[in-house]
Amino acid sequence: MQYYANLLNIAKYSFQVLMENVLIPDAARTSSARRASLLIFLVCGIGLSSWAPMVPFAKVNLGLDEAALGLVLLSLGAGAILMMPFTGFFTNKYGSRKVMLIAAFIISLSLPLLLLASSAIQLAIVLFIFGSAIGSIDVAMNAHAVLVQERYGRHIMSSFHGMFSVGGLIGSFGLGFLIKLGLSPAIAAVSISVLLTFIAISQYKNLFPHREEKTAEQFTFSLPRGPVLVLGLMCFVFFLAEGALLDWSAVFLQFNRGFEPSMSGMGYAVFSVAMAVMRLTGDNIIHKIGSSRVVLYGALLASAGYMLAVLVPWPGAALIGFALVGLGAANVVPVFFTAAGNIPNIPASVSLPAVTTLGYMGQLAGPAMIGFIADASSLPAALGFVGLLLLLVAFTYKEK
Repeated sequence: MQYYANLLNIAKYSFQVLMENVLIPDAARTSSARRASLLIFLVCGIGLSSWAPMVPFAKVNLGLDEAALGLVLLSLGAGAILMMPFTGFFTNKYGSRKVMLIAAFIISLSLPLLLLASSAIQLAIVLFIFGSAIGSIDVAMNAHAVLVQERYGRHIMSSFHGMFSVGGLIGSFGLGFLIKLGLSPAIAAVSISVLLTFIAISQYKNLFPHREEKTAEQFTFSLPRGPVLVLGLMCFVFFLAEGALLDWSAVFLQFNRGFEPSMSGMGYAVFSVAMAVMRLTGDNIIHKIGSSRVVLYGALLASAGYMLAVLVPWPGAALIGFALVGLGAANVVPVFFTAAGNIPNIPASVSLPAVTTLGYMGQLAGPAMIGFIADASSLPAALGFVGLLLLLVAFTYKEK
């Protein structure tokens, strides 16, 4: 009898261990990992957008004209693009959460230094480092989000990108709010850095460890090809569509639609709000209609938004059009990142850096391309060309 009693006790203990350390925590750990990932996306959004209100201070402090400032600003994008392929190697070797933590530290350390730079060269160097950290955390957090989504068994990627958009709104307004409270720009930047560091450290333990991530046995650097290249080029178009509004919407509204200079920023504002709202509700939409239809309808809507803005001379049509671009484009990139992370026989640590790099090239180089087209024809024609590219993507993407 004692033998069977012992077996019963062992069985009861084994069941308890199973429930406490495998079955129950699996759902709890996945939920914790999701919350942690959401906060890391928030960190990235706040960190990147906090630089935007710093630009005028840096311009005045260093006495830079527009041309010199434009050259310096290229350092941020260059750092991000150059670092992204290497991030794939680091995430594959050390895990995405370590990369996210280190990148968050570098972002936090760089933010105040952006205001303390005493020359254009120093600012360019710090911006390059800052951009490298932004590029690294971007790749790592998307790779981790793909794993979390896989554990959930349904599409939740849009909520992550929605938190990035929320972070963008918080960062762009947060620094100015702290300055209005009486803090110097440098102290305000330090305050934001402390917040970002606290979030990253506090959430580190909730992120999945390296052993639970898919890795490549031998990581090699190679040019994108096949489905990775196709997804990357489509990401290029959508990042171009976003970058075009960031860099050219105010110019278009002021010089082509007669907006006052103080009101010309409304175009990007309505685009950003529409995108943030749509991304926070996008997971349910994708779940109901599927990824392929989200890309089709989203690309068509974004294309229609561009066409409405450039073809209808009424000033209000431009704002409606830019809002439509935000609504349409909001959930397409999350779908592309999900697809990149689930390409058969290619780990996310390999595919995501390639797709993300091509996307960011669209955001960095695309607006310059629009400038060349506008110089050769007109700005409305250049923006209309973006609408045509979006129309091409609408009928190209097919869900695997």
